[in-house]
Amino acid sequence: MSAVTQQQATRRPKGTPGPLSLWFQRQANASTAKKIRRKGGQMMGMDLLVLHTVGRRTGEARENPLAWFDDGAGGRLVVASGGGTRHPGWFANLVAHPDRVAVELHGTGTVPATAHVLDDAERARVWPAIAAAAPTIDKHQRKSDRQYPVVRLVPAGA
Repeated sequence: MSAVTQQQATRRPKGTPGPLSLWFQRQANASTAKKIRRKGGQMMGMDLLVLHTVGRRTGEARENPLAWFDDGAGGRLVVASGGGTRHPGWFANLVAHPDRVAVELHGTGTVPATAHVLDDAERARVWPAIAAAAPTIDKHQRKSDRQYPVVRLVPAGA
């Protein structure tokens, strides 16, 4: 096999993160989660939470800092943008284990939550508020070939 052909055969599919990228993302997530726990969190004017899920293949605990938006009814909305190219890992974990989700906010500790992926009509109703609060997310959504899922997180038992 020629060097070029071998290189092409081992190349990852477009949009698939490599080992260094995954390592960097996990380090950044851990650092941001610590900041949220210590003094709350905001990024680009958006409030942050730490989403706790369980790995769909490994069963290991996962933590992801995410921007959230108030749903006006005691829940929080999160957008599964995943950098635009594909659904993020936390979304796949949440769908695989919807009964093993928790939300952590500064000063409130970790609270078990119920996760609900919004259908098209529900998403259409809340998207204008998300777009107004986070124009960058809306800009990326308009450029993407896929529709970003929106998930409503409600404290369990609420």
